[in-house]
Amino acid sequence: MSFFRIEGGVPLNGSVQVSGNKNEALPVVAAALLTDEPVTLRNLPDILDVRVMLEVAQALGAEVTRLGPHDVRIHTPRLASTRVPDDLGRNVRASILFAGALLGRAREVQLPPPGGDVIGRRRLDTHFDGFTALGAAFQVNPDGYALHADRLAGADLLLDEASVTATENLLMAAAVADGTTVLGNCASEPHVQGLARMLVSMGADIEGIGSNRMVVHGVSRLGGCDYAIGPDYLEVGSFIGLAAVTGGQLRIERAAPEHLRMIRMVFRRLGVETLVDGEDVVVPGGQQLRIRQDLGGGIPKIDDAIWPQFPTDLMSIAITVATQSQGTVLFFEKMFEGRMFFVDHLIGMGAQIILCDPHRVVVVGPSRLVGQRVQSPDVRAGMAMLIAALCAQGVTTIHNIRNIDRGYERIDQKLRSLGARIERFSDAA
Repeated sequence: MSFFRIEGGVPLNGSVQVSGNKNEALPVVAAALLTDEPVTLRNLPDILDVRVMLEVAQALGAEVTRLGPHDVRIHTPRLASTRVPDDLGRNVRASILFAGALLGRAREVQLPPPGGDVIGRRRLDTHFDGFTALGAAFQVNPDGYALHADRLAGADLLLDEASVTATENLLMAAAVADGTTVLGNCASEPHVQGLARMLVSMGADIEGIGSNRMVVHGVSRLGGCDYAIGPDYLEVGSFIGLAAVTGGQLRIERAAPEHLRMIRMVFRRLGVETLVDGEDVVVPGGQQLRIRQDLGGGIPKIDDAIWPQFPTDLMSIAITVATQSQGTVLFFEKMFEGRMFFVDHLIGMGAQIILCDPHRVVVVGPSRLVGQRVQSPDVRAGMAMLIAALCAQGVTTIHNIRNIDRGYERIDQKLRSLGARIERFSDAA
């Protein structure tokens, strides 16, 4: 196992380019198996979760060819199996996305319980309710799930929650079902839009992309495509946070600011100003962070919700930024009952945080953070600990950084290019 050693207190300055959207890369890799023609994916982030998804695709019969550091060709002239390997599937939650792809291509799939971050209960009911409505039958076995359909037929669906992965799974299956499928109360995040656009480039007929109601007119077959993944807006938000707490000036290149309006609005409430310059986002240096109170002097509340509201995956980063802002703010995490528990690490570093319950914390800032030995409990909390370490006094070691590598490509190299004092070590060294 590896760990990071960070010497904090150094402003980060310069320019950085974010990687491709992790949460878009995962479903488009699965969607490539919907066709027997070659699919070229560009701007694919070279991160652990994507590598595992490519391994699953190969195990199912795909020929995966590296065209460059971030470009791959996936060609699956025939499926070798419709069973997602247990050891790989349990390593990444996105393995559930092969359900929609394989059900669409072969009308059957077997998969283990998906892995991923332990941030609370992550139900799968919406996936299977949708597959059932499209004509599939499923079984829950001791080793996972099995789905089979003699025929997929369009249906009018109202999802019981706006689940991102359920929306993506049902988009893939509906794209090659007979007739028309209506997906109501569906997710509309940028990565969901990206998958839908890729499917259209493969020949799918989808209306309402970007809204919470999509209409999919099924086609008999899909073809190959050449598709470029968009920038990761969650990585953009992470870099905004780390620039703000270190006091540096940072230009985030090709950041797709159209996806950042709510994110920038929430950071502004924490005292972080950002500027848009074409496709770039600039964080000015030397900002004096101050919480913006509600009218009348009330304590503000920041909560997460479905797109286009503030994303749950940036709550950990925003909480860390708030520890360096003057004032008091309440954070309300509505989606996962385990995400807030990482604040114990921040408290240990000196942050003034009250954990009210599994969903709410009160942060009083600014706090003088001091380097400690901490763990990375999940992808986003791991990045939050990195941000805390960069503004803390002294040395911080972050262990279990595999979780950070699952979502952030070569993050230590990117940070060093901005002036950070960060090194990667092996526990065995």
